[in-house]
Amino acid sequence: MSVLRELVESIRTGGIEVLDLTAPLSGTTPILLLPEQFGQTVPFALHEISRYDDRGPAWYWNNFTTGEHVGTHFDAPNHWVTARDGEDISQVAVSKLIAPAVVLDFVAEARRDPDFLLEIDHVKQWEDEHGPLPDGGWLLYRTGWDVRAHDQAEFLNADETGPHTPGISVQCARYLAEETPIAGLGVETVGTDAGAAHSFDPAFPCHSFLLGAGKYGLTQLRNLDRLPPTGAVVIAGPLPIVGGSGSPTRVLALVER
Repeated sequence: MSVLRELVESIRTGGIEVLDLTAPLSGTTPILLLPEQFGQTVPFALHEISRYDDRGPAWYWNNFTTGEHVGTHFDAPNHWVTARDGEDISQVAVSKLIAPAVVLDFVAEARRDPDFLLEIDHVKQWEDEHGPLPDGGWLLYRTGWDVRAHDQAEFLNADETGPHTPGISVQCARYLAEETPIAGLGVETVGTDAGAAHSFDPAFPCHSFLLGAGKYGLTQLRNLDRLPPTGAVVIAGPLPIVGGSGSPTRVLALVER
């Protein structure tokens, strides 16, 4: 049996489980809110064209409006000034859209402290137990934050000082960008950076370092609790928007059972 036939047969018989890591996209999907002086993304919205009526008697279809970085989405390098001449979302090689993934689980720490930051030592301790990070693969950072995705306020968790969501320290972001072989970082939060990252030096270090190094981001993932620490394969399919800085994305994981 060929490798591809074996893959399809394993999916059909349950030897390989296909998991959806994508949050449903609707008008209630949480969105990033920037300070008022900056431009804002629009939330997702459907605009009905026809629905089996005089506008189109036999068909139903819609237009939709949304931002590139709404819901579960893929950050291309050119999303950030450190890679302003880097790849746009249409230029990401399709071979990079299917890649191995590892899961670093820090749910307990994020539950105790919503401002919890992943540090280099956390990554190295994980590697001591599970082996090296995957060459050309995804580091998926599980914090349990996806359980808040039903509510905008709870998801952003903001007060007078700004949002409070878990993320990655400046030093760790630089380390992942410059000293590891990963292709990108996936998170459950609204963006790859911590809620307080606006006050870091540099601000938003995951965007600055990882995108600046030509790596990628996946955000607002869910179901990471169903993935093993190692062994999963992620399929991430953004729209190939010419000149785009990102795209809403269907993210699937293959897990051998």
